[in-house]
Amino acid sequence: MSEELGKIEKPETNQFKDKRKLYLVPLLYSWEDAPEEYSKKLELYWQQVNEHIANLELQIGTINRIYHESICVAGDEGMEIIEKISPSSCRIAREKCEKGARVEAVEDMELTDECLDWERHLMMGFINRKVADMVSGFYVEAAKKRYEYIAIKIDETLKEKETALFFIREGHRVQFPTGIEVFSVAPPALDGIHRWLREHSSANETIEDKEENAEEDKKDAS
Repeated sequence: MSEELGKIEKPETNQFKDKRKLYLVPLLYSWEDAPEEYSKKLELYWQQVNEHIANLELQIGTINRIYHESICVAGDEGMEIIEKISPSSCRIAREKCEKGARVEAVEDMELTDECLDWERHLMMGFINRKVADMVSGFYVEAAKKRYEYIAIKIDETLKEKETALFFIREGHRVQFPTGIEVFSVAPPALDGIHRWLREHSSANETIEDKEENAEEDKKDAS
């Protein structure tokens, strides 16, 4: 089950109290020389995300566990890595941990790095179609294993009646375990960012490059 926050109308708390819940937040990155217009939109986005999460906690359940893409270690060490690759999501994660939540390891380093390497090759482009298809196949296979691993880790660590917060980039293919109620946090500012990206295709390419750099920072920090 996946519901957008804007579509939830005063849900009965008892409906979810005995279930596992997950608040799914699209992870968006910034960078040092990002256009001011984009930075303002991103700031508004994270502000609205924080507000929506707080609303969900009041209506459905307080957060017990934090999952974040690229994080392969739990606890304080995981939080330190989050802070280096995504200060905005880190602020939210740290606030929840101060209230009792815990950062959990959700990724396997080898699988994450393999996906990143194949993705880099795809972004370079190819002359030969056969080679392109081969690399694409390797990427799809690695990504499938990565997403399956993420689902397994969530299933193993999220206990009955608990609530989790998961930051991951849009376009993921994680199939969440049966029995977990998934609520998509999609504030209005997200649509504004999507429109801005469509209107600034070169900026969109820049964002992809910066996300790759964020992954590199993660590897160095680990």
